[in-house]
Amino acid sequence: MKNSEIIELSQEELTARLKEEKAALNKLKFAHAVSPIENPNAIKAARRNIARLATEVSKRKNAAKSEQTASEA
Repeated sequence: MKNSEIIELSQEELTARLKEEKAALNKLKFAHAVSPIENPNAIKAARRNIARLATEVSKRKNAAKSEQTASEA
């Protein structure tokens, strides 16, 4: 998933997608532990997608927080 696609998602979609990606990563890890998966780079890609999603969530939280403090000042 590209950053441009992530930016277009709503907050609810972001959190839902983050949960889905974390579940998919856990499944990949378990599958890899039982028998080596065909493409181990998929684990790396899943971790990076999770990081991209989490980064966008935190950016939005920080932006909302800074807007709130700016309006109070």
